[in-house]
Amino acid sequence: MNFEIFIVKKIIRSRPGKKSGANALVNVSVIAISLSLAVMILSVAILTGFKKEIKDKLTGFGSHIQISSLTANNSWEAGPISIDQPFLEQLKLDPDISGIYPFATKPGIVQSGKELQGIILKGVDPGYNWDFFSRNLSAGRIPDLNNPDSLEVLISKSLARLLRIKAGMILPTYFIQDPPRMRPFKVCGIYDTGLEEYDKVFVYCSLSQIREINNWKSGEISGFEIRLFNPAKMDQVAARIRESIDKTIIQTNNILQIKTLRDLAPGFFDFLSLTDTNVWVILTLMILIAGFNMISGLLIIILDRTKMIGTLKALGTDNRSMARIFLYQAGYIIGKGLILGNLIGLTLALIQDRFRLIPLNPQSYFVDSVPILINPLHLLLLNTGTLVLTLVMMLIPSTLLTRISPGKTIKFD
Repeated sequence: MNFEIFIVKKIIRSRPGKKSGANALVNVSVIAISLSLAVMILSVAILTGFKKEIKDKLTGFGSHIQISSLTANNSWEAGPISIDQPFLEQLKLDPDISGIYPFATKPGIVQSGKELQGIILKGVDPGYNWDFFSRNLSAGRIPDLNNPDSLEVLISKSLARLLRIKAGMILPTYFIQDPPRMRPFKVCGIYDTGLEEYDKVFVYCSLSQIREINNWKSGEISGFEIRLFNPAKMDQVAARIRESIDKTIIQTNNILQIKTLRDLAPGFFDFLSLTDTNVWVILTLMILIAGFNMISGLLIIILDRTKMIGTLKALGTDNRSMARIFLYQAGYIIGKGLILGNLIGLTLALIQDRFRLIPLNPQSYFVDSVPILINPLHLLLLNTGTLVLTLVMMLIPSTLLTRISPGKTIKFD
């Protein structure tokens, strides 16, 4: 058996003297490490869950990638493009693309009694993926778009509350154009995503209604929404799409623009980047707390074992071997703290994920409860990083061993 590990086992199994405070301080170090790791696990799980919730909601209202006319810029009332694009067949063969959905948008004003509200009417075809809105449906049902003349619309809970309307009621909608137009849409369903900035604006209807209001032809749309299997590949897929479109510009004689989710909602992504900074601050503080507690703990252990150190040095043990002995012991203490910290952090995270005990104000945080997403890779990195960085900090008190003289320490009491 390795000599240093043999000594460490003996130290772990032995009991400190009655006057010694080493045992209590070791327990404090274990608790400090465990609580620090638990806080780090919760911080990362909450941040990861929060970012996923926001990105999923943004994707639900739009897509990972959007193709539209270059004349659109940031306007919701852009010129039309043809639904028959030569690059579509190539995009349908792309293994990273889960769906391609044509859409059209039109600004309008809705009225209920004396209440008026500006909206963005978004038209989609019968093949649209309604999974996101089905999960967030609070009343009624999803519009039936199989009938091209359907006047059914899906509105948000916040808009319904503002206009004091319910599912089944008529929603008069006015469009400022020449000549002005009005459509008596019927509210068939009400959704509530918690993303207030989008909820109060978007109303969903049949794509054919937007065409009719704009006097567009049957094959004209505002653009395409493209959703991916893996959002992490958004930039790579957007580059491939841009390349495919560039090859067909001469054939189509129209210039299209490609925007990613980050381009469509830059404010939200700036907000999420600020939360990244906050978490890094928390992780740094927790590592420092755990490290300083371990430094003080190891110093007390070294002082408590001064006679043992002197005896081992008198028997020929060098400083490097002595340092390894106490680093191994520190690793044992850190390991106990990591196990306890994982238990505490994961238990609290799973309880919150299952029961949603901590609510949030959706108007401020865009979600109704603290979101949790546990990533095994994040757990591995947190545990490994804590272990390595704390052990590196242990090199500071281990230098004290070089100053201990065997002749003096054997007599030390």
